[in-house]
Amino acid sequence: MCERELQSACLTMENRIKRQRVDGECVKPINNGEFDHWDVEDTVTYLRGEGLQEWAQMFRDHGITGAGLPCLTEVHLEKMGVSPLGARLHILHCLQKLCQISAEPMKVFNDPIHGHIELHPLLLHFIDTPQFQRLRHIKQLGGTYLVFPGASHNRFEHSIGVGYLAGCLVKALNERQPELFITKQDVLCVQIAGLCHDLGHGPFSHMFDGMFIPKARPADKWKHEMASVQMFDHLVQVNGLEAVMLQHGMRLPEDLIFIKEQIAGPLESVVLDQSQWPYKGRPVEKSFLYEVVANKRNGIDVDKWDYFARDCYHLGIQNNFDYQRFLRFARVCEVRGKKHICTRDKEVGNLYDMFHTRNCLHRRAYQHKVGNIIETMITEAFLKADPHIQIQGSSGRIFTISSAIEDMEAYTKLTDHIFEQILYSSGPELSEARAILQNIICRRLYKCVGQTTSETNVDVSQEKLLDWAKELARSKPAGTEGNLIAEDFVVSVIHMDYGMKEKNPINNVHFYCKNDPTKAIKIHKKQVSKLLPERFAEQLIRVYCKKTDNKSLEAAKKYFVQWCMDRNFTKPQDGDIIAPELTPLKQDWHAREDEDEDEEEKHRQNQTLPQHTPQRTGRNVKVNLFQARGETKL
Repeated sequence: MCERELQSACLTMENRIKRQRVDGECVKPINNGEFDHWDVEDTVTYLRGEGLQEWAQMFRDHGITGAGLPCLTEVHLEKMGVSPLGARLHILHCLQKLCQISAEPMKVFNDPIHGHIELHPLLLHFIDTPQFQRLRHIKQLGGTYLVFPGASHNRFEHSIGVGYLAGCLVKALNERQPELFITKQDVLCVQIAGLCHDLGHGPFSHMFDGMFIPKARPADKWKHEMASVQMFDHLVQVNGLEAVMLQHGMRLPEDLIFIKEQIAGPLESVVLDQSQWPYKGRPVEKSFLYEVVANKRNGIDVDKWDYFARDCYHLGIQNNFDYQRFLRFARVCEVRGKKHICTRDKEVGNLYDMFHTRNCLHRRAYQHKVGNIIETMITEAFLKADPHIQIQGSSGRIFTISSAIEDMEAYTKLTDHIFEQILYSSGPELSEARAILQNIICRRLYKCVGQTTSETNVDVSQEKLLDWAKELARSKPAGTEGNLIAEDFVVSVIHMDYGMKEKNPINNVHFYCKNDPTKAIKIHKKQVSKLLPERFAEQLIRVYCKKTDNKSLEAAKKYFVQWCMDRNFTKPQDGDIIAPELTPLKQDWHAREDEDEDEEEKHRQNQTLPQHTPQRTGRNVKVNLFQARGETKL
């Protein structure tokens, strides 16, 4: 049976199941997942199908459509004339079934982070595919595992966690606000998007699209989100999941579009007017659903909630953010014609803590200087091995590591195993790449000679980094022994921010107050605390030396200090130790230190001044204040 015939058969079976005979009369089939679009007769048909014929006419008389069903309460039914309490409860029970996802048994996973979690059977059809199982073999934190021994977790368990949390958030909103008309299709689509949002990650996760591809294919603007959409299409097609989705009441192609839009944003590249709704999968009335998996507005999404908890657990770092509180206080409010997920005003401090936690994870783990250089070395090895690695894709075509992103069948076979494939190879064509990986295994790593920052933001490109390496080689201080060349240096620029570059993400968050939970407000940073950061992004410039003997390292550190002086970068933290003969020559550095000392002295004097002022009360206090201001008026 061909795929089209299979889909047709599934649709026929689905309609046959939904078609019911009531009082000997054949009524039209209805889709329970679209009850918010029912007219009065659809509502009556549903009630008769549930055995509530005696109340059907009452619903018809009051003109109740599907849109009003989730809002009905026992009080409403009593006012309509449904007098027996048992009948009212029976009706409410039947109406609640409309919002339930499925009566099918759930699959239970024992997750170390979220405990025993349940997933809908449809989600298992996505999990049990080669394309999703591939994520078992891609480290969540890439090369960081070679620094933190516990960080051995993979994209597989993270994706399951995101799918679970996506369902938790949407279900919490549905229970709290039934007027949102969240259907079972909405819940399933959001969960599938959570499951599949990382399908496009390559070997060693962010190293692949952040370091390897930009060097292997500098003309491409390729990101793993793009590959996730392509891999999702491939997964659905080769595993015949469209028919399975139809069996579970999904709407195609709208739901497929909706899932992909949650992963990568609007699928159309045409720049639309700001007033025009850019998404096709769901109307603007359900705009809040696009803020669950990958929140483009402010970065508060279930993806972060899972990797904060999961990464901290495996890294041995304390997680200061509790997503359970956000789930408890989350609700949807309308802002300028669109609905957004908001939280209580008292939670604003916790959200600042959330982004601070993100920044700490980057500083302490994700951008660890040893982890970064390990990924740099792995990238170098992959680049040298790229022309010699053969991966078979669709139609028998052969692809390399860098070209596998063009074919999802080939890309499915590309995981972290490529590291061992090169390491354990014996061919002479891979000897250079093999030697680099052997150095990583034996911990013969490039050494960091210093870190600095720029006063202004620097536009970074591969050409810029190579030019800086050449500048470093020309920055040899007088009297320094040893000669280093540009190829001996590796310059890396690390971007640190709160998730939205230089912007404060909390400025894009809306809150509500206890007294009026329907009105969305904004809370300015100054209304929260004076101790919050003034800036929300910075660049760290790190320099590594490939030569690791003591003489070369000592020379490289002096090269680095001289380069920082020439470039007017900040003084390295150990600059006075590694190059005491150079740092006094930079007047700007000492001027800044003197300014800092003056500020500290003024602060100390202001703090000690009240201690020398005798205590006074009444009129004497006023006299003292006027004298302190140089005034004589009493």
